[in-house]
Amino acid sequence: MQEFHQLFQRLLVITLVLTGVIFISVWIFYSLNIALNYLIGACTGVVYLKMLARDVEQLGSEKTSLSKTRFALFIGVMIVASQWRELQILPIFLGFLTYKATLFVYMVQIAFIPDS
Repeated sequence: MQEFHQLFQRLLVITLVLTGVIFISVWIFYSLNIALNYLIGACTGVVYLKMLARDVEQLGSEKTSLSKTRFALFIGVMIVASQWRELQILPIFLGFLTYKATLFVYMVQIAFIPDS
């Protein structure tokens, strides 16, 4: 279980670093409004990642399968984004996918730097 917590902390740090870098880049190249929309999605992705980690942690001892309730978080954010005029769906969706980019960065690190 200690290895799992270390992996989760590492993934969380990578996600936050990627979020910061992408947020600043989007702010510089597009606008603050689009960057804030991205940030909403990225924060939703972080909460989703934490919910997923909690489900995986309980797997085996308390549960036999992963729950689907964390998808409600994503669906709720997308519904709010589609109904609220100031929010844009694409930056929020891409922000949410930041945690997927984290997994890609982690896999590349493991493949090319096995000791890390």
